[in-house]
Amino acid sequence: MSKIVLVTAASTGLGAMTALALASAGHTVYAGFGPARDVLPGELTAVGDQVLSQDAHLHPLALDTADQRSVSAAIGEVTRCSGRIDAVVHALGPVPRGPVESFTPYQLGQIYDAHVLSSQRVNRAVLPAMRERRDGQLIWVVPSLHRGDATPYLALHSEAVTVIGHLAASYARELAGFGVEVSTVTYGSLTAGIGRHPSLIHPDDDETFAAYDVRHPGLVDSVDTALAHQAADEADIARTAEAIVGVVNSPKVSGGRRVFIGTPRE
Repeated sequence: MSKIVLVTAASTGLGAMTALALASAGHTVYAGFGPARDVLPGELTAVGDQVLSQDAHLHPLALDTADQRSVSAAIGEVTRCSGRIDAVVHALGPVPRGPVESFTPYQLGQIYDAHVLSSQRVNRAVLPAMRERRDGQLIWVVPSLHRGDATPYLALHSEAVTVIGHLAASYARELAGFGVEVSTVTYGSLTAGIGRHPSLIHPDDDETFAAYDVRHPGLVDSVDTALAHQAADEADIARTAEAIVGVVNSPKVSGGRRVFIGTPRE
């Protein structure tokens, strides 16, 4: 059965490939592209270009998930054009890298917004209609924390992933009685959700960051090396996209499902 699917982060490598894979599977896909600041260097290449020039199954959509007006306008446009939204695919925001102390409170708010509030804005816009129809899907793509949870300077990333996991689990329990399935697709790479070129959030407090760097020389480089080692290649991204298609295509499971792809890398 063909579905109306919203992919909220089509400006990333995984988002673009997921949109293409869903369209190829016969679904009508709205590929959300945020403001230019959200486009990751090197990611919007040939695959992203295809999203912008694909056939009638695929529709680029202006969507800034950090802006409630943009979210409301985008959901309204999809509903006017297609009558409903059957599934939403969420992805995580950029990776915060640095000692927790060196991030300002304002930055913590931005990080929380990018990972949690953005998806909440979209959910609140689509769920009333899904609950009324007693049908729908929410899908989050999250990286595994098996290797990332103990990595210095990536604590905020781990926290964001943990919060998303709890949020998805809560939604799955609470929406089960409304016929809305909530799923998470988890891959072994820390950066599966954002592709080969992770967009990093650097701390604004340079003085504090420098103090940590003096105390632990070389740690920043080792973290960057770990991120590069964990980065998803094109085959990883394609497998993740196909797993998302599989979730959209499969009969719904009461209480939601968790899909694991591959194994965490050492």
